[in-house]
Amino acid sequence: MTHLCKTSCFSSENFWINPQYRLTVKAVEEDAKGDNNVLLSDEEYRSKVKYHAIAFTIYKVPSEAPKGRLPSSLFWDKEPLKVSEFSESRELIEFHGLEPGEYLIVPCTYEPNKTASFIITIYSKAETEMKVYLKPLVNMPGTCTSIINLRYQDGSEGSPSNPAKYNNQDYTQLKESYLRRRRQFVDNTFPPDNHSLGDLPNLSSWREVKWLRPVEILKLQNIDSEPAFCTNGASRFDFGQGGVGNCWFLAAISALTFHESLLVQVVPMDQSFNNYAGIFHFRFWRFGKWIDVVIDDYLPTLDNCLLSVHTKGENEFWVPLLEKAYAKVCGSYADMNTGLPSEACKDFSGGVHMTYQLREVHTANYDTELWQSLSNASGCNSMICCGSAQKGGKIVNTVADTGLVDGHAYSVTAVTEVEYYGSKVKLVRVMNPWGQTEWNGKWSDKSDLWQKVRPEDREKCSVRNDGEFWMELEDFYNYFVMLSICCENPNFLDGDFTCQWKCMIYDGSWVAGRSAGGNVNKSSFATNPQYRIQVTIIDEKEQGDKNILLSLMQKPLQQNRKSISSYPIGLTIFKVPPGSPRGRLPADFFRTNRPVKDASYTNQRDLIENHSMEPGEYVIVPSTIKPNMSAEFVLTVYSKSDAKITPHDGHDDDDDDVLPEVPTEKEKDPMHALLNHYADQNGELNARQLQKLLNENFPHGTRYGFALDNCSSMMALVDTDRRMTMSFSEFSTLWEKMNEYKKLFHRTDLNQKGSLSDYELKRAIEAAGMDVNDGMVRMMMFRYSGFSSTTMDSFIVLMLRLEKTSSIFKDRSTDGVIHMTWEEWSSSSLYN
Repeated sequence: MTHLCKTSCFSSENFWINPQYRLTVKAVEEDAKGDNNVLLSDEEYRSKVKYHAIAFTIYKVPSEAPKGRLPSSLFWDKEPLKVSEFSESRELIEFHGLEPGEYLIVPCTYEPNKTASFIITIYSKAETEMKVYLKPLVNMPGTCTSIINLRYQDGSEGSPSNPAKYNNQDYTQLKESYLRRRRQFVDNTFPPDNHSLGDLPNLSSWREVKWLRPVEILKLQNIDSEPAFCTNGASRFDFGQGGVGNCWFLAAISALTFHESLLVQVVPMDQSFNNYAGIFHFRFWRFGKWIDVVIDDYLPTLDNCLLSVHTKGENEFWVPLLEKAYAKVCGSYADMNTGLPSEACKDFSGGVHMTYQLREVHTANYDTELWQSLSNASGCNSMICCGSAQKGGKIVNTVADTGLVDGHAYSVTAVTEVEYYGSKVKLVRVMNPWGQTEWNGKWSDKSDLWQKVRPEDREKCSVRNDGEFWMELEDFYNYFVMLSICCENPNFLDGDFTCQWKCMIYDGSWVAGRSAGGNVNKSSFATNPQYRIQVTIIDEKEQGDKNILLSLMQKPLQQNRKSISSYPIGLTIFKVPPGSPRGRLPADFFRTNRPVKDASYTNQRDLIENHSMEPGEYVIVPSTIKPNMSAEFVLTVYSKSDAKITPHDGHDDDDDDVLPEVPTEKEKDPMHALLNHYADQNGELNARQLQKLLNENFPHGTRYGFALDNCSSMMALVDTDRRMTMSFSEFSTLWEKMNEYKKLFHRTDLNQKGSLSDYELKRAIEAAGMDVNDGMVRMMMFRYSGFSSTTMDSFIVLMLRLEKTSSIFKDRSTDGVIHMTWEEWSSSSLYN
């Protein structure tokens, strides 16, 4: 069996994330007791002659041990049955005499974070007296399968291997261009000025912020070293927080450094200051797709020192550059001020996150369950963070007598148990992103409790002011209020690492007047998007098995993170009786059936729900709390077994085809595909992009096509959020109206000339349910087309304007008189 080994010998705290092989020896003949009945071979693949020091560690597995991957507590509690000597040879061979029972075989390298492939071969005297069962389990962080990435077609845009280009900036092309011209890149989309810095609190207006490149910073600091991107690997000890209140983001980076496979996806490590053009790039998962963010290396400084995150290695810059890329996505550095670590962890992985309110968990006596979740999360590809309580309800980072910072985000870097006077003490290791200032209570670095434990336990404590410290689980509950766990895979929830979850992601939208039906008590609820899911299997042996996990993310309308205001969103679930018709379920169904799960509405960016669903069919209905709230969303469905899902998103009510579990590009919503082909990185259109889209995809009847002014007008007429760009929901509304008026145009064009006379135009307006006199028809034809006829593109704009004007009058008039403020009047008459 060929696998990948990345971490360390049994004395290391990270030993338990090595590959694990559980082997059961069924029987040994009496005459053969003590005989060497198992032979192990570990052969390392290396591209160079030098090999890592490798070895086997073997444990006897107790009968009460859980199935699947074994947690870290087993390794701290039990002495290994056999520890081989480490060898740097190509192949390590060992004979063992194993009694009947189950054993755990762990191949490892001597030092942590040594990446190598290996083959493990196990020979046994497997005649009649013995059988060997091998269970190669989840190997390590990185092989806890990143199911979020399995949905992508290899190489498709937005996939890990081909992230979408943020701001349409191509890193490779830009770098080659600037190298060829021997110039250094300056990012005009995120320029080195106050606009990109934003309105940072606590920054005096009289203090001048200078934007400098790394080589200039080192020179002004009288440092002779050349700037470096990353030296000796990325570590949580590489950095400390600066003048931006983004501890939540830095805590997430600290957690990210434990997981190389995730880290190299976010931070391409092939970058350096060699072959230098002043350009770097980073990747983030944003609302259903990976994006590649290009930046220049101008960094904000005060008094020749970095304003924000600073590196402890004097010439290393990967963290400040990563921070700048994320600030660009957020809108500015100031937009990173305050937040939750779960948000950044989601953007680093696209994974599943769960947030626990620690005091509620502790009060409800769920300590054991949470400890198990922490242990599970530590054993797979998880990023774990926590937060302390605010002082007096204010976000002020004052340092308490305990050494903890109020209203502050931390990362959880390890959990363990130590033996203290015959009892097991559960400990949590926590990291302050400041890179200093630590807990000073029980089990802190200088606590004398460490002198009363076994030497191997004592080695877990390092006395240094680096921001990292241990504390007892009881104190952790008392002094921290929030714990968040984010993993690429939901396995950490129940610890079953043998389960391979399936993942299905759907882009959807609520469109006012069409598919934004509001909550279940509204008569329009049935118009919401519907997702019918067929659940096939549930684990009968595990009571209350949580086999379906749902994530609903609302896409922001605003560009700047701090300006984002979200609608309350929720998920309602109904059981669909056998024999129900296919397709969208009608309003009668929702009136006569009670939901198996009511929606709990939240303004959070990501709503996560874990459900136990018996086999059968269900319909999942995402909705906003009120009708006619236009927004776009991403619905992710995780299932422990194959599940067939039929989306009915309100844009195609006749859609009865069941989509496969992983939709391909051709099977995605064609409306989304059309928009995304022309839209910017935010999935929105400006007037020129709309003009190009319409002229290339909509029959307009003339060789000139849609004029730019007409496209600007159409954008204004459907611009419900007044952002002067066109979102998907607005585009859907426009596209539907255009098709409606195209059909009306052809029905009214009696002589089939491709244009309408004033008589035909009046008939078309009357057919649309509006009434105008002959004089008004002639004036509209003069204003919006020619003197004697109107073409299709002009007709569509005319009808959109007329419909909008008629709608405003009907909504605002009383007894034939309309009442409007000056602001309302000027907006409706001028912005159209």
